[in-house]
Amino acid sequence: MDKSRITLPPETVAVKIEADICVVGGSCTGVFAALRAARLGAKVVLLEKSNRLGGVATLGLVGMWHSLFDITRQQQIIGGLTFETLERLEKTGACTTFRKPTDYYGIRLNSEELTLELDAMVTAEKNITLYLQTSFSQAVMAGPGQVEAIVADDKSGRFAIRARVFIDASGDGVLARGAGLAMRRPEHPQPPTSCARFSGWSFPDGFNLRQCMDKYREELPDLPGGYFWGMPIPNSQLYMLAGTRVLQCDCNDADEITRAEITSRRQIKAILDMLRREFPDRPICLEALPSAIGIREGLHIESAGTLTGEELLAGRRFPDAIGNGTYPVDIHNDTDATITFKSLDGTVRVNKADQRIHSGRWLPEGQVLPFYQMPLSCLIPRGAVNVLAAGRMLDADRDAFGAVRVMVNLNQCGEAAGVAAWQAVQSGGGISRIDSAETRRLLQAGGSIIM
Repeated sequence: MDKSRITLPPETVAVKIEADICVVGGSCTGVFAALRAARLGAKVVLLEKSNRLGGVATLGLVGMWHSLFDITRQQQIIGGLTFETLERLEKTGACTTFRKPTDYYGIRLNSEELTLELDAMVTAEKNITLYLQTSFSQAVMAGPGQVEAIVADDKSGRFAIRARVFIDASGDGVLARGAGLAMRRPEHPQPPTSCARFSGWSFPDGFNLRQCMDKYREELPDLPGGYFWGMPIPNSQLYMLAGTRVLQCDCNDADEITRAEITSRRQIKAILDMLRREFPDRPICLEALPSAIGIREGLHIESAGTLTGEELLAGRRFPDAIGNGTYPVDIHNDTDATITFKSLDGTVRVNKADQRIHSGRWLPEGQVLPFYQMPLSCLIPRGAVNVLAAGRMLDADRDAFGAVRVMVNLNQCGEAAGVAAWQAVQSGGGISRIDSAETRRLLQAGGSIIM
């Protein structure tokens, strides 16, 4: 008897619900996919494994979306559900300004209020059935690349969801993997980071957090050594810090993720211990930790068309473009504390911790790239019949992914996936035969800015 394995008995699972489209993953990417499809008339099921919607923007505490305007600050290039959500947050002061070209350096969000707005947007839509605290378990296949149903687990047990088209917005590509679709593992995936919220985040003039870390590094060896950034949170007295980094972590490996979660919290504790030692009379308190570490990169689908850094930075205009962006190529090294920024103003710089170790230009002096585009093709898994991917598992090489991986870009990918899924339902054909011109028309009709 082989005691290293256990054979599970076959089981019969009840089909709890049937839908036109099933979205696996309730990040903003998944929510926006579901909303777009539902508003076009699709019956949609939305699954989220945690207790709330929003993904890294809420569970991960990353309350920052990047500019809606091009690099020249002449025209707005992002609209759609990103803009609609910001309008909702604006009414209560839960985000900073975003309407003017001068609002270029990022939009701060209150993650808790974003959670409430996403709840309201989804539950107001009669065509969406939402399941929280519900995890994807396995795909039931009708044939190669064609998913008949998925099996999910919640507190009541196991059940099946049958749909005509499926969208994998899980981030980890759990549905794509379960469906046997081709995926690739990057050789050097960008490392994950955990954020934290603090109260009492106020220091004397001239205080330098990095210098303080260097001062205490031998005494507190868990202090992180990489790049960090932070921000005050709208409608709050708290401060969010993104200052941890877990190197050489395979975020698709469960044991590695366990290590990363513990390591990142040790780094946060070391920062807190350091500040309390440096400022014993200041009321610096840790107020919140994320529900999950922020994963920058995991597996990527192999798609109908890989997005490359060469074409992205050449400003290629794709006939199937479904979104626009200006976030720089931003690559965190997975073996040391270096980070490379290749910005659309033509500059490139490499930092190690807070020290600039290289600077130059990748465009001739005086030239800029106003914005880049993202094509629908990089969301269509090769060999898939009725599965689309939206989120960080999209097919992009190292440089292109360093740019498109941020939320305002993936929000747009989610909207496009929702529209494309609806088209596939309407036509009855496979997702590889979607008319991208119609995708673009429907996106624009729904408020997206299509160039």
